[in-house]
Amino acid sequence: MPDRKTALDGLAIGLLCLCCGLWGLNHVATKLTLASVPPLLQAGSRSVVAALLVALWSLWRGIALGSGNGTLRAGLLAGTLFAAEFAAIFIGLQYTSASRMVVFLNLSPFVVALGMPLVAHTRWPSPLQWAGLALAFAGVAGAFAEGLQQAPGQASTTWGDALGVLGALMWGATTLTIRGSRLASAPPEQTLFYQLAVSAVLLLVASLLVGESWPAPGSLGRQPLALMAFQTVVITFASFLVWFWLVRHYPATQVASFTLLTPLAGLLAGVGLLGEPLTPRLLLACAAVAVGIMLVNRPSRH
Repeated sequence: MPDRKTALDGLAIGLLCLCCGLWGLNHVATKLTLASVPPLLQAGSRSVVAALLVALWSLWRGIALGSGNGTLRAGLLAGTLFAAEFAAIFIGLQYTSASRMVVFLNLSPFVVALGMPLVAHTRWPSPLQWAGLALAFAGVAGAFAEGLQQAPGQASTTWGDALGVLGALMWGATTLTIRGSRLASAPPEQTLFYQLAVSAVLLLVASLLVGESWPAPGSLGRQPLALMAFQTVVITFASFLVWFWLVRHYPATQVASFTLLTPLAGLLAGVGLLGEPLTPRLLLACAAVAVGIMLVNRPSRH
């Protein structure tokens, strides 16, 4: 690809930080909405509306979404993985906290780092890059170490945590599918539309099959509607469109490594919006993530 970058530039770093900040808020919004909208219905509804927004955006910009460029098979696979990822996340949030969920989801960069040499014939991460990934994830894990210990009598979070790990595997597999197929050269709008359209069908059908209770039309209050609008327009449409553009134009391992900022962004949002304490452990975790990402993105000498 003539417009493919070999390293992250200022634009990419800025967009990645913005995406991670938004994603840090997203799991909180999702968990709050679960009180009014069941998980598969919530995820499927987001995909339906966001798919329509992507279609309108693409029509306005003259971007073809058809499969004439040979992307149908990869698009169906990416959409199926996308559906599995969000089914795991939304169901898992019923059994674990948003903070724990976001930690496990950030295993995704390791899936990408291991898989990229296999699907795109890139070099394996150098020892220094592996050290950077390990340091960044250690910082993230350390920030949540206190919350990972259950108090006596507290409900087990094992099932929700396991679904978080599954979500991370699906997220990494989606990124690898995009980079290792014809989707790597497709418009990001088409890539996102495949995932949203396919996941909308799969998630809503799954919601019906498992017997989720759908709220009556007009029965949702202002807060659930506002949270759904945030998840759909800002997260599922805008931020994912930016994410897939970044995956297409920049090194996937470096892009994926920035997702390690997401849980820290969630904690910082708690400090700023909810008055949660900014602990020394959090400050140490922020420093570890910053140094880890610097090591991952250090130019290769080869």
